[in-house]
Amino acid sequence: MEARMKNPAVVIPEAMQPLLDVAKATRKGGVPESTLELVHQRASQINGCSFCVDGGVKSARKNGVSDEQLFAVAAWREAPYFSDAERAALALTEAVTRLADRSDPVPDDIWDEAADHFDEKQLSAIILTIGLTNLFNRLNVTTKQLAGAGW
Repeated sequence: MEARMKNPAVVIPEAMQPLLDVAKATRKGGVPESTLELVHQRASQINGCSFCVDGGVKSARKNGVSDEQLFAVAAWREAPYFSDAERAALALTEAVTRLADRSDPVPDDIWDEAADHFDEKQLSAIILTIGLTNLFNRLNVTTKQLAGAGW
């Protein structure tokens, strides 16, 4: 396999730093790093972004995500390794990542469950993480960035 081109945010370097700044800001939203890593991993799995899944596993391990969670995140509903708050964040991740899959993309029950576990600042960090992950997934999948390859 070969990438079609470099990641567009690398080709236009003025784009990359603001994206990295958003990522850094999400880490100040009061959500455990491990939860944000799980959010990133699940969105990247759904979108089939091997570059982000690969890099996400490495980052997740550094930020306290257990191997059991990493192995089971695609089946988080059936796995015993996730807290109720992590499950709420993962359900929100799936809904936001799959907006076109239902007429009510983010149903109240999913939102309410997340809001039961996270305050507005924390929800903002999670939603920004989901959105940014989806953006990077789309850039990387479109240009066929290779898992394990650097920027």
